[in-house]
Order: sequence, then structure tokens, then C-alpha cells
Amino acid sequence: MTSLLNIVDLSVKFPTRFGEFIALNHVDLAVRAGEIHGLVGESGAGKSTVGAAIIGLLQSPGYISGGEIHFLGDDLTTLTNDAHHKLRGQRISMIFQDPQTSLNPLLTIATQLVETIRQHADVSHSDARRRAVELLEETGLQDVENRMDEYPHQFSGGMRQRVVIALALCSNPELIIADEPTTALDVSVQKQILELIRNLCTERNIGIILITHDIGVINEITDSVTVLRSGRVIESGNTAAVLGEPKDKYTKALLAAVPRLDKRLHRFKNIVSDDEFSAEDTSWRIDDASADYASTWLLEKHSLQKTEQLSHELESRMSNTQRLADVSRSMDASFSNAESEQSILSVSNLAVTFNSGQPSWFGKEEGFKALSNINFDMQAGTVLGVVGESGSGKSTLAKAIVGLVDPSAGSMTFRGKKLPPGSARMRSHPVRRQIQMVFQDPYSSLNNRRTVEDIIAEPIKFYGLANNRREIRKLVASVLELVEMPQRAMLKYPHQFSGGQRQRIAVARALVARPDFLICDEPTSALDVSIQAQMLNLLKDLQEAFGLSILFISHNLAVIRQMADNVVVLRNGNLIEAAETEQFFSSPADDYSQMLLRETPSLNLLQAPV
Repeated sequence: MTSLLNIVDLSVKFPTRFGEFIALNHVDLAVRAGEIHGLVGESGAGKSTVGAAIIGLLQSPGYISGGEIHFLGDDLTTLTNDAHHKLRGQRISMIFQDPQTSLNPLLTIATQLVETIRQHADVSHSDARRRAVELLEETGLQDVENRMDEYPHQFSGGMRQRVVIALALCSNPELIIADEPTTALDVSVQKQILELIRNLCTERNIGIILITHDIGVINEITDSVTVLRSGRVIESGNTAAVLGEPKDKYTKALLAAVPRLDKRLHRFKNIVSDDEFSAEDTSWRIDDASADYASTWLLEKHSLQKTEQLSHELESRMSNTQRLADVSRSMDASFSNAESEQSILSVSNLAVTFNSGQPSWFGKEEGFKALSNINFDMQAGTVLGVVGESGSGKSTLAKAIVGLVDPSAGSMTFRGKKLPPGSARMRSHPVRRQIQMVFQDPYSSLNNRRTVEDIIAEPIKFYGLANNRREIRKLVASVLELVEMPQRAMLKYPHQFSGGQRQRIAVARALVARPDFLICDEPTSALDVSIQAQMLNLLKDLQEAFGLSILFISHNLAVIRQMADNVVVLRNGNLIEAAETEQFFSSPADDYSQMLLRETPSLNLLQAPV
């Protein structure tokens, strides 16, 4: 294979009011034709900056402060903006992470492809359309002639990514930079896209730089890999050598944080990393606030549950005040029975239908069945993993349990009592507090106009769990320490934190309600492997310390293997399989479950877990 790209001693800086930030620090990189070279590292490592520097799209005021980028003998750092523009898209193309933002929602797929082809080649509209059809067929898109005149929103995520790849191929490039091309895709679609990228590389003899934080993807298709950290190259070489026998301690720690399919680990090793906060952040404290105080407070749930159930019964029986003594005794008895119950949640024939009975030109619509005839039991103090592809009904199930959507049929019981639909749950109903949810995207689930203190204090105030402002502040500071955040974080706003830190804040907000049941909807899908490992360790610790029951939703089967005691598999709103975790991963019963496991990226090159 011939040399295609050589990066020598590349440095990139971004001027700020506090001085110059060094995004890349003396980076060396080489890519050959017909080779897939992986760039891996945590957020902020400089992966995307390398791609932007190559293609001439560094965000202002960033600039190349030193080094050279040789592409087939030409130094790209010396090109003018016009020369870079001609090179970009014609000889070097880029596949961005989110195909939804890469495509114009106002133009059809055909229009966007034809326009791109004609920009780089002097061909007629009909010839460009014919070429567009060929490219879409090459990417594996079905029924191309009928679908290419549709708009991006009419395609699934995997189909949109195929269109973006077709756009990247329009000019027959010699180098493609793929920036996290499979991050938002299901395991089966991810497998298809990775195979497509590998085939294109082999058949067209082009070089590909694959930027990702997913070690499984690196293991699956790359020929060589470079590990970046804080803008520096930590380790580089043949993929099998780097993953199988890493030499640097950071690489070893990064690989140790990867969830495995072949073995369940009690804990992940902590990544070697710099402190996330300065000494100034950790020096600010509230007197007597501590993680131990939060733990003691969270464990005081027995008396709280009895008081809540009594209050709810009294509210619903206001006209029968003479039965107060009977109610009180019944609450004591029901609580004791609930504690002894093995099943905390039972779902029976649950169905959720959207837009059912809505009027249309042809009468009332039947509606979309998001869930159909779902049945399972979940034991108290366990973790139930819910897996399936996008559209399988995972999030709908979570929302039905927490009361964000109402079931159209079936029933649910929580601690032996029927769980009312969300629209019928009174403010005083115990499940309003006992069932809490951690959403996938903490940035959108946290109010960016409020401080972290206000965000975490809201459930405490809503449920009346503290007597005064001083006690509330103490609880907020203590729970932040419990989720391994400094107390000073309560003074800041969500946008001032990283994704992993925001997710810890979201967990803290759920914990202060003192729940018995926690629903985690893809809580680590957007996190780097090292931050994901820290979050999984945290959830394991909290679950063991407080006896939480957790419904853990994920399309990452390796994460489910590490977290769940039992697994249920959903597909198109139906429950396909339910099994104990080890049994599921050793011998899945359903063909669909077997397919999910088979198409999960392999980690065979990594050393055996320790």
C-alpha cells in the first residue's frame, strides 16, 4: 500500500482570553491507501481537531501553529482557502457524526446528491442522477429509484448515514475522514455501516481515518490505531499490537474501562486522568455536609414510606375520618408485606398505543402500537436490563412505568399495589417519589437557567423532605459528594460541566427523592468509555448501598452484561425474550437475540479482563 497522508509534528492552538489552548501538541500520523486508521481517545483528546486540520475546517480562531500535513506529497498547511476548498470534497471527503445535521432537511436526497456530483464534475443533470442512483445502491440502500426523491426525515438513522456516505463518495475521493459515523446507530445498523466502510476501503483502495471513542469499532475494522490524550499521541501502531499488548499505562487503563461481553466484572478500573476540578473547587464546603450524611439520610426510607402511604390513604378517605386508626394499622401492615414481597414491579399484558381513535379523512385512526402484550416480573433490589433496537419500545416502557405516558391496555403493580396511570397519580401518591428516572441526555433534562443547587433542591422541596433552607443546602452538597462531585458544583449551571458530570448531577437529582425504583434510559450512551466506566461503577455502588431496584435501558449489550441481573429483549413493541443475564449471554433462545449478540462489535484483540 502506498503512502497517502503523513502528518508530522502537527500542533494546533486556540487563542483565549486566558492564553492559548493547545488542542494538538506535536502529533505524528500516517495513513496508507487501502487502510483504515483509527483515532481513539476521550472527549477533548483532539480526534476531531486532527480531521478538521486535514480538511481545512478548523474553527476560528484556531490555527495550525506548527508541523506539516502531506497529502500525496503536497503540504496542506501551505494551501490558500480557495485551494483547500477545491481539495475538500473532491480528493478528501468527510462523514460527520450526525447525518441529520449533515443533510439539508428542505431538499430531497436526489437533489443533494445531484448538486454535489455536478459541483465536482461537468456532467448533465440526468447523468448526475444516474450516478447518484449507483452510489446509493453501492451503499446498500434498497428501492433507490423510488426513495431518492424523498426527504431526509423520511429515512431511518442508518439509511441517512448511507446517504451521507454516498455524498462523501460523489467526487471519488482518495481519503475519507469518518468522524464517529456509528455512534447513534443500533448494533445491527452499526454492523452494516462498518462492513460498508470496510468494503469501500478495499474495493476503491482509499484511505480512511475513523474517529471514534468506541474500542469495539476500532477492534472490528481498523488496520492501525492512534491513541490520543489531551492533544498528544500516547501510542500508535498496528491495531492488534496496540489493543493486545498496550505499552502505555493510559492505553491500558482505557482498555480496562471497556465493558466486555465475555465476562462480568464487579467493577471497572478507574481511568488514569487529571482531576476534573481545581483545588479552589474542592476547598468550598458547607459545614457538616458529606457523602456519609447523604448515605444516612437516604437510608431513612422505612418511616418515610409509612408516612407517605398513610398520607395518601387519608387524602383519599377524607370523609371517613372515624377510620383513622384502622388506616394507620393497615399502613403498617401493608409496608411490612411490601418489604417481604420479592416482586417490586409486575407488568401484565401492557400495551401502549399512540394516536388511537384520532379522527382522519377515513374515520378514526387505529393508532401506532408502541407496546403490545408486555409481561414480566422484577424482583426488589435487582437490575433488569431492557435491550432492543431503536423503535423497539424501550423508552415507551420506561415512560409508562414512570407515568409519562398512559397505557392503553394491561396493568402494572408496584410493591403489590396496582400502579395507576400517570394522569391519575395524585401529588401525594407515594410512587411519585418512589419511582425516579435518569434520562439519556442530561443536557436537555437539566434546566440550564437554574443552578445545580436549585435543580437538586427541587425534589426535596416538592416532596417536603427537609424542614428549612439550611437543611436543603446541606442535603444538596452531601448528595453531590455522594455522586463524586465537589460541593462547589452546586453554585454552577449545567452548561459549565462535561457530559459525564451532568449525568452525575441528574443521578443526584433522582436520588434526593429517596426512590426505591430507578429507571435509567441509556444513561451512558453519549459518554466516553472512561466516563461510562465511572458512571457504571457509581450506579453499581448506589444500587448495592441503598438496595435500589433499577430498570436499565441500553442498546449496548456489553453494558447490560456488566449491570443487569436479568434481561428482557424488545422488538417492534413485543417482548421477544426474558432470561437471567448469564443464561441470556451464554445461550440466547430467540433468533433475534442471537443476532444482536452476533453483530455486537468484537473485542477479541483485547487482553483478557482482570
